Amino acid sequence: MKILLLGKNGQVGWELQRALAPLGEVVALDFDSPAPLSADFSRPESLAATVRAVAPQIIVNAAAHTAVDKAEGEPDFARLLNAASPAVLAREAKVLGAWLMHYSTDYVFDGSGSTPWLEDSPTGPLSVYGATKLEGEDAIRASGCKQLIFRTSWVYAARGGNFAKTMLKLAKERDALNVIDDQIGAPTGADLLADLTAHALRAAIAHPELAGTYHAVAQGETSWHGYARHVIEFARAAGQPIKVAPDAIHAVPTSAFPTPARRPANSRMNTHKLRAAFGLTLPPWQAGVERMLTEVLN
Repeated sequence: MKILLLGKNGQVGWELQRALAPLGEVVALDFDSPAPLSADFSRPESLAATVRAVAPQIIVNAAAHTAVDKAEGEPDFARLLNAASPAVLAREAKVLGAWLMHYSTDYVFDGSGSTPWLEDSPTGPLSVYGATKLEGEDAIRASGCKQLIFRTSWVYAARGGNFAKTMLKLAKERDALNVIDDQIGAPTGADLLADLTAHALRAAIAHPELAGTYHAVAQGETSWHGYARHVIEFARAAGQPIKVAPDAIHAVPTSAFPTPARRPANSRMNTHKLRAAFGLTLPPWQAGVERMLTEVLN
């Protein structure tokens, strides 16, 4: 089986190279991959040519415009990367009879209330990023290709920058920290997403009726403030030189940190559909964060 992986150098894409390897031959590309195979999402038709040349049985799209605030100032570019190019991948997957694996986001919802979002909950993106990711989802579903779409949230990895690393750096430098406490979600590891992807693809190939949209996040919920406290206290217990005192990690509202793009306050996502369809037990968010921190700190 041949698998075309796009966005190989992103946090999820990097982990996917490992997780997908047991399924077959992985052709892994990124936007700067050398000719003749292009994975440049700003040139959708070159993507189409790549899909035709590789002729995979599975296309995994881990590429996206994820700079949420920057997208507010370049909506057309964000739409090109998050909607137009995925639509082309879906079109080509349909022609080939290939599966398309795609990742979306909690930002497709308006963040209201406190109930975890279901896959069929009404959408209402607050930002260009959320709107363009929803357009991408809709285009894939409309194409009629065999598809799996995973909506996820608060993704991190040991590789590259992330919220936890930023908090650790600041905790070693400052006497006090202010962290948002009115946005609620589940920190989700790129490694977990990659493993879920491989498991779901293997099952869906054998049982095509499993195609569809799923919410894929770690178990549990927290605020950014709760996340930061967990990270900092884990590092303190591990002997790291933490300067900030436990009672100096202050909870503040979203309004304390104005940004160009609005963030959803409620990013809770109901994962019952995923767990039931694929026979899964999802790990608590703390377990993945601690595993990542152990790697980062050692």
